Amino acid sequence: QVQLVESGGGLVQPGGSLRLSCAASGTIFSINTMGWYRQGPGKQRELVARISSGGSTDSADSVKGRFTISRDNAKNMVYLNMNSLKPEDTAVYYCHAAYKRRSFSTTQDAWGQGTQVTVSS
Repeated sequence: QVQLVESGGGLVQPGGSLRLSCAASGTIFSINTMGWYRQGPGKQRELVARISSGGSTDSADSVKGRFTISRDNAKNMVYLNMNSLKPEDTAVYYCHAAYKRRSFSTTQDAWGQGTQVTVSS
């Protein structure tokens, strides 16, 4: 079973920064795309940013220029550097990974438990 564990959430003032980390463990042949999603109060879960195994990225318009996603393939980890945080960034942030257990297997999905990010003065 593949497990994703997030860390780095917390309370930060507007304009501040946080770095979220997510570590994947278990039987993994390869991880294709890793990403971060979030769910704010009264909202549905939405994509924040994602990164392919080759390093290609895309992100939500609301975080462009402020958030940066990166990964360490050797460690099966993904990071989200969040700068210039705004109150509307307040949400539970979830790590996601699309992976294969075997080279011939289909792509599967794994989700982390979520980490709370609160932006408030």
